[in-house]
Amino acid sequence: METVNIGIDQEHREEIAQGLKRLLADSYTLYLQTHNFHWNVTGPQFRELHLLFEEHYTELAIAVDDIAERIRTLGVSAPGTYKQFAQLSSIAEVDVIPSAQDMVKILKASHEQVVRTCRETLVKAQAGDDESSVALISDRMRIHEKTAWMLRAMLEEA
Repeated sequence: METVNIGIDQEHREEIAQGLKRLLADSYTLYLQTHNFHWNVTGPQFRELHLLFEEHYTELAIAVDDIAERIRTLGVSAPGTYKQFAQLSSIAEVDVIPSAQDMVKILKASHEQVVRTCRETLVKAQAGDDESSVALISDRMRIHEKTAWMLRAMLEEA
């Protein structure tokens, strides 16, 4: 591959890419989790949650592509296998089909985890003076914070 000369030294590019790999793994795991729940949700809130989860996984499908492409822009290979994602992700897989209420709780916690991963990676991008990664990470963080808030609101009693 050609030398990457975008004004960010190699050490910083690699460090930022490692953080973005974790963000990609968390995002892809959350995508799978959300899609699984979309397919398997049942109960009185079926329609509402089925549609909500579809909105979420559709947004995440675009996000994982953006994150992977940023990793490649930095001159680093993006992970792309389940094995790699499992090793990198901070989000645990769910092996059972939980109740609709538990799905919302699990997804809330997963979105909050993605926010924490964003915050860790943001520090690396800021230290490397990588405004493009900072913007991407900040955008992702804002989306996941808002989604977690909305899911928390669904769990509150009236």
